[in-house]
Amino acid sequence: MRTAYGLARGALPNYTSKFSRQEFTLPQLFACLVVRETERKSYRETEVFLRDSPAWLADIDLRQAPDHSTLWHAFGVLCTLRRLNRMLDIQAQLFQEAKQLRLREKPLVIDSTHYERQHRSRHYERRCQRMGLAPGGKLTEKTRLSADAARAHALRHLPKLALAGAASCHLIVAARTHIGGGSDSPDFAPLLREARRRAPVHAAVADSGYDSEDNHRLARRELRVRSVIPARIGRPSAKPPTGYWRRHMQRRFARKADQPLYGQRAQVETINSMLKRNLGDALRSRLRVRRKGEMLFRAVVHNITLTAALETG
Repeated sequence: MRTAYGLARGALPNYTSKFSRQEFTLPQLFACLVVRETERKSYRETEVFLRDSPAWLADIDLRQAPDHSTLWHAFGVLCTLRRLNRMLDIQAQLFQEAKQLRLREKPLVIDSTHYERQHRSRHYERRCQRMGLAPGGKLTEKTRLSADAARAHALRHLPKLALAGAASCHLIVAARTHIGGGSDSPDFAPLLREARRRAPVHAAVADSGYDSEDNHRLARRELRVRSVIPARIGRPSAKPPTGYWRRHMQRRFARKADQPLYGQRAQVETINSMLKRNLGDALRSRLRVRRKGEMLFRAVVHNITLTAALETG
């Protein structure tokens, strides 16, 4: 909580307006929201939890716990793209100064993950739907079509978080949020640009979902970053891939020249696992804009836990 408060004091103003009530500062409310996220509580449960923790409140100069409605409104004010990206800037700079980022030695790893829209799994919903539609427990063709249509509807509204992390310390350096499925490839360029702006990057590693000649050309010619992506997009064929860099990747992967570097891609799976194990795999927000803010907020909270471990270790 103290780490979140210190981060917010460097990235946020005290108040949104000089005409506000000024009962709580934005850094104090941000620290309370971080506690809510790490403890996996609702706004009402967070209010009760903080009310019973006066020592925690004293650490951030609070005399009383914020009301649950205040926390709800604060989430919409604080969890915006501009403010959370500012916090990612500060966190990357902190780890760079502590010589923990080491993106000149180990690669930047890129991947994406999906979150559940609610706490029930999609498999559970699909099975319940099929059992309810099919009399006697038998699956008819009409039932399958209905289940497939429901699945397609769920995919169009599925929250997606794309991130770029440091393989050396698991810090999230850049993140993007979407609602719905789709190709991973368009996220490669903005993620790499954001990470390159925050720290020097010598290599970027991603899976075949990011395979694209344009992505290689951007990384190697414009940003001077070595890109390692297997050329597996498209139908299976004996012909070499189109594009100079994709053919180059195919030749190097065939003789396992990039195997040690590409092996570091597993570190981004570790980051995704840490996010879901520590903060949950389902979102609490209902609106699209708040779901996007919640996913980016979780990336910042993940970095805060690493920062706290860095400060105490």
